[in-house]
Amino acid sequence: MNSGCVKCVKYESSEAFMEKLIHFLRGYVKIKVWGYSPERFMNLCGNRNILLWNIENHGSYNTVCISISGFRQLRTITKKTKTRVVILEKKGLPFLLPHMRKRSIFLIGLLGCLLFLHGMSNYIWTIEIVGNRSVTTDVLMDFLAENEIVCGSKKKTLEIEQLEKAIRERFDIVTWTSARLDGTKLYIQIKENQKAPPRIEEKDGTGMDLQATKEGTVVSIVTRSGVPLVKAKDQIEPGDILVSGAVPIYGEDTLVKEYQFCRADADIYLQCGRHYEEKLPVSYQYKVYSGEEIKAPYVRNFENELWLPIPKNTFARSDCIISENRIEPLPDFYLPVVFGSYRYREYELTEKKYTPEQAKTLCAEKLSQIIETLQEKGVQIIRKNVKIEKDSAHYIMRADFTVVEKTGTLVRTKAEAPETDELKEAKEQ
Repeated sequence: MNSGCVKCVKYESSEAFMEKLIHFLRGYVKIKVWGYSPERFMNLCGNRNILLWNIENHGSYNTVCISISGFRQLRTITKKTKTRVVILEKKGLPFLLPHMRKRSIFLIGLLGCLLFLHGMSNYIWTIEIVGNRSVTTDVLMDFLAENEIVCGSKKKTLEIEQLEKAIRERFDIVTWTSARLDGTKLYIQIKENQKAPPRIEEKDGTGMDLQATKEGTVVSIVTRSGVPLVKAKDQIEPGDILVSGAVPIYGEDTLVKEYQFCRADADIYLQCGRHYEEKLPVSYQYKVYSGEEIKAPYVRNFENELWLPIPKNTFARSDCIISENRIEPLPDFYLPVVFGSYRYREYELTEKKYTPEQAKTLCAEKLSQIIETLQEKGVQIIRKNVKIEKDSAHYIMRADFTVVEKTGTLVRTKAEAPETDELKEAKEQ
């Protein structure tokens, strides 16, 4: 059963919404202005800090919106500018209240709704995490749950700086974290560093060598610490030591007196081969949809899902498409209620066979994915040889690459410091 999730949300910016809300609460009127000098009329309104908005020119007249208090100051301005003003529309809460006095139940319900929204605004109702790749969202959500940060947590108990620090300390791959509260949404943005190979810390008196992991020819080597044991054009085998972490200290007799141990560090590029083999079945099962559908709406509050009384899925085979709409009365102001539906689509399975052209196209797409993966890892492809063969049940793609890639893994050095005369005498005693 395949499923997908679709979220449809439409909203405007919070600044525009707040501006509209303020105008609605204070009340305003839409007026028509015409006469001798409407431009001077608007300039005088600006000089007296009378706000005008939604100004529209209709040729012989203009329409503008103005607050109730601003409209009461227009008498002297209209006389000076020889303009006339008439009210076209009255909007806002002050004009609604006289009509609402007779509807006490509606007012009580409105007040209760406002109190409910105010109470809900003190909690976190959704968490969004972006920027994570290696650390999955489920792992991060489990970490937040361990720290008692879940949907329904109080916003005042959340310490943003401590949360950011805790994420960086828990996950070494996370190099930068930013968390903020937008309405009832906790927004967490992180950046990850590329995974480095596991490093083994050297102990006292020991060093770390760089060891070959593949067979090939050394293209170049740049050593930063340690003693290089190979050079360009050398042929190496898996297990060969490329750079030694034991730096010899010679005496006056040109013999090694002791070793100074360090961690070998070098950039070693190796020309080697890579082989890939992919099998594609000759036949496959194809879905043929009958056109019959069953839609099952539901309501979810937190983790509790309430199914509405509708027919259940009775199809033998079906796909499921999940559509969800989260309640968002204000931008970034979510509530813990989700309306959604399961849409089941009936289908039957039919067996088909890939044509040679289709198989070639699918193999080419798989080859492109392999090449893209190698390039993301910094592997340089010099040559490639691709063959597509067919047996009784499969199309077989065999790809051989000649590549240049970085090599070398850290292992403990096996070099031992030579015995001194004093050490030999101590052992004999």
